[in-house]
Amino acid sequence: MKESGKSIYDLRHDFEKATLNESDVDNNPAIQFEKWMHQALEAKVVEALAMTLSTASKEGKPSGRILYLREYADNRFAFFTNYKSKKAEDLLENPFASMNFFWQELERQVRIEGSVEFHSKEASDKYFYSRPHYSKVGAWSSPQSKVIKDRAELEGLVTEFDTKYKTEDVPRPEYWGGYILKATYYEFWQGRKSRLHDRIAYTLQDDNTWKIERLAP
Repeated sequence: MKESGKSIYDLRHDFEKATLNESDVDNNPAIQFEKWMHQALEAKVVEALAMTLSTASKEGKPSGRILYLREYADNRFAFFTNYKSKKAEDLLENPFASMNFFWQELERQVRIEGSVEFHSKEASDKYFYSRPHYSKVGAWSSPQSKVIKDRAELEGLVTEFDTKYKTEDVPRPEYWGGYILKATYYEFWQGRKSRLHDRIAYTLQDDNTWKIERLAP
């Protein structure tokens, strides 16, 4: 495999900002996540709500993309999207997914796995109507994940729907709304020196308690 410029083998960064021990974490991973998210927001982490959402088709073929987390509470995590998108097609066939947050400024990651179901229509309406005008227009204009001829086709659709809804509130399309990931597994990762990172995992048990374990880096 050909390399270009400086060898990527030489591009290294050691992690030394913090540690993570079993005694540090809450027994409830939802509370631990809320604590770390609060710290990320306080530290002004760039795009702290951004996550990689990974899905898989019924054949097990994976795909990932960056989305924003929009709600979280009680081990439930909400995101919103087009129900005709690639991720939606995957979730229809295989209703399981993972979320991965990377907060570089804190040298932390959080990985969350679980089953996915539709969010309520009321929650989808509430979030949709909180969005700026052109974000709502965009939900109508973009045939997400589908092939289009060129940028002009997309811009033409934006103009069409912007004109249509110029004098009225933009309604939520029936094909756009929310999902809830119900967490059954978490991993909290704190970068450490020499790649000997701290990894604390939570696994949901049959009695709805959480088993906490340390993983090797």
